[in-house]
Amino acid sequence: MIFTTPVTIPQSSWSIDYHQRLLLLGSCFSDHIAACLRSYFFQVTANPTGALYNPLSIAHHADRIEKADVVIVTFGTAWVYIDKKEGTGLEHVVDNCQKRPASDFVRYRLTVDDIVSTWQPILQKHTDKHFIFTVSPIRHIKDGLHENQLSKGILLQAIDRLLAADDTFRDRVQYFPSYEIVLDELRDYRFYAADMLHPSDVAVEYIFSRFVQTYLYEPHTQADMRTLHQLYQDLHHRPLHPESIEYQQFRQGIIQRAEQLRVRFPWLLDALF
Repeated sequence: MIFTTPVTIPQSSWSIDYHQRLLLLGSCFSDHIAACLRSYFFQVTANPTGALYNPLSIAHHADRIEKADVVIVTFGTAWVYIDKKEGTGLEHVVDNCQKRPASDFVRYRLTVDDIVSTWQPILQKHTDKHFIFTVSPIRHIKDGLHENQLSKGILLQAIDRLLAADDTFRDRVQYFPSYEIVLDELRDYRFYAADMLHPSDVAVEYIFSRFVQTYLYEPHTQADMRTLHQLYQDLHHRPLHPESIEYQQFRQGIIQRAEQLRVRFPWLLDALF
């Protein structure tokens, strides 16, 4: 008997490998996935200015896409805050309220059209990039549970519209169902952290495993992942006696392996230290 409803995810027609630079933008769920990728020493940049939750705030940082080959965007909420002192238009949506009083802002829920009209030009401009959109499974309970569901629905519809908005996007712009994996497949509070809002470490690991199956499936990439993850685990090993000669020799061996691997992965030592 099967006691779950697995989410079917077709394997992508294009794959991610170690030579590509990955940029993750969006909610703190992006940081979770970035941490998983870093544990395999992929070339990852994630939220360089901090977590961003709504599609317009994320779009404010689209200039950072220039240096990436693959852009992974996680929408968290459709709710935005508009700075009343600047105006009432969407061009005045703030990325961070900076602990200012709520009276300084107008709270507004984006529409599907708001999101599509913002992101479609970005996708049309960056024709040399691959984009992966996802919706964070983290619930924004401060909006209220009903409002959270409405918000997530808008995000899902907007991504669906984006995927169909332009024939040139096709496989270059894809959707990865993080939200559905947690809500429909895992579907149990044991897969949530203590706050009952964020996915647990086990849930994040499972989502990442599905991401690997979808985008990191090439045999040579899988082999490199095993090698580099072992290096990562050895590097983060916590010894009982760090001052011992044995551990110092073990540590020196890690450095030597890293130097050998640097021939194929030039960024590795920067990631290590």
